[in-house]
Amino acid sequence: MKRRTVPWDLVLVALVAVAAWFVPEAMKALFGRASISYLSLVINALSLAVLALSWDMLARTGQLSLAHAAFYGLGAYTTALLLKHLAWPIWIGIPLGGVVAVGFAVLLGSLTLRLRAIYFAIATLAFAEVLKSLVHNLPTEFAGGNAGMNVAPLFRPQFVAGQMERWEVAFLRNEAYFYVYAGLLVATVLASIVLQRSRLRHAFIAIRTNEDVAGVMGVRPARVKLLAFAVSSLFVGMLGAVEAHRVGSVLPDQSFAVATTVLALVTPIFGGLYTTLGPIVGAIGLSSVQELLKRSLSEGYLIGYGLVLVLSILFMPRGVVGVIGRALRRRRTNAQRRAIAMAGGGAPDEGASEPGAPPEPPARPGGTA
Repeated sequence: MKRRTVPWDLVLVALVAVAAWFVPEAMKALFGRASISYLSLVINALSLAVLALSWDMLARTGQLSLAHAAFYGLGAYTTALLLKHLAWPIWIGIPLGGVVAVGFAVLLGSLTLRLRAIYFAIATLAFAEVLKSLVHNLPTEFAGGNAGMNVAPLFRPQFVAGQMERWEVAFLRNEAYFYVYAGLLVATVLASIVLQRSRLRHAFIAIRTNEDVAGVMGVRPARVKLLAFAVSSLFVGMLGAVEAHRVGSVLPDQSFAVATTVLALVTPIFGGLYTTLGPIVGAIGLSSVQELLKRSLSEGYLIGYGLVLVLSILFMPRGVVGVIGRALRRRRTNAQRRAIAMAGGGAPDEGASEPGAPPEPPARPGGTA
């Protein structure tokens, strides 16, 4: 009978989700009025984590996509157009933004996912630029043209005299958005864990290692990559819709900005590719760096991201999570060596073979091995 193991990753996600429920009020109690700014920084980190983790889902198949800005912009413009022309319920635009992004991803993937390496990257980048140009040239009365469109906020807390201070209105707004972004990140993390725990994980690795060999072994690379592309676009499309409501407007150059793709690319590389934890760790680190760079370099902060990317590739090819994992494995190996040496009654031998390695063969008569 197969022994069932506890899904510790899902347990950890549940615990973190419960703990996140108390974060806004804890920040309010600790920082008071300043909690508005700190909560905004946390929201930015959550947004970056969703962006990075959704990009990483496709990267696990070995495909370098530069279309994340396109899906982000599609989600943003979907909710804006629905509110302007159809007056649908405000929350409907968020899931529909993801659905529209998936539809375009399936269309784009069907045409381009047979391309590989730099050719696929160029095709996806061109797709994002074509969409931005198309939105620029749509009739102003339909999509706002270069001036864009205003988007209604999801939350409008009201000031109650005598029961709250005025700054608390901004805090309540950020608190509500915090829960929306946290929920979107939890959904993205659960999708990533499901992919990692399913057979698709092995299919992703096989395609990333050698797509031709994977096809011979029974994997259907085109279908698997298309599925990963669709899942990846779903969450970034929803993120774009939420961001449109939070910012309050959509603009072609803002919604389809190349910077969005750059962030999606740099963050998993910095945190650790092909993992669920890596993009989240990268988002926490880089969101702090982003705020510092924006304040010091203003419009030139993308130069800092370029430097981070280069340094990460040179000195941390497996990202922060890879460095930490390697250090923990080395520590565990050294502990095993010491335990084996103590059990044998001798001092640990630094030149000893790894635990579990086959023993040295006995020497042959005559002194030759």
